[in-house]
Amino acid sequence: MAVVTGFIALLAYGLLAQGSTGTIEAALARGQTPDAPAFRRPVLVSGSLGPRFGSRIVTALERGTLSLSDLHGTPVILNIWASWCVPCQLEAPTLEKAWRQVARPDGVLFLGLDQQDDPRDATAFIRRYRISYPNIHDHGNDVTASYGATGVPETFAITARGRIVAHIIGQSSARQLKAAIAAARSGHIKGTT
Repeated sequence: MAVVTGFIALLAYGLLAQGSTGTIEAALARGQTPDAPAFRRPVLVSGSLGPRFGSRIVTALERGTLSLSDLHGTPVILNIWASWCVPCQLEAPTLEKAWRQVARPDGVLFLGLDQQDDPRDATAFIRRYRISYPNIHDHGNDVTASYGATGVPETFAITARGRIVAHIIGQSSARQLKAAIAAARSGHIKGTT
């Protein structure tokens, strides 16, 4: 009986979470840019920002917690990942390359959001893949659920005004990331990829 109850609870969670993603997807399909859900999470690593990013972000990273409001005025690529996720491992070099070569020089912040992970495993993942952009930690699933993410990896492009303009489900490619970076900077919708 406990197994059946657990299965039903898991199925209900999946349907509810999928419904949230559908809301973001539907809004993007209608040409609307939904607000990015707010968050405040502990910083795993501050990364290497370079000169293009303001003191408010640096101060927040040094403080040890980062919120969406700290990022106001900065376009963001939010990548939701976990150290145990094989597609996350496969996309890590692509993300790092896009960050160094395209996003950081253009003033678009990459932000990793590690979810449901032991922070030690997460920091080992960051070191292993030489990730140099900031990463925060969602010990549960609160932030990912608020974005409607149903798996990892998922990536959202957020404008400087805090609006979602692109969503990549699954492992991202260099082409998809370049388009998401352009969407975050311009504020024009890219949609689902």
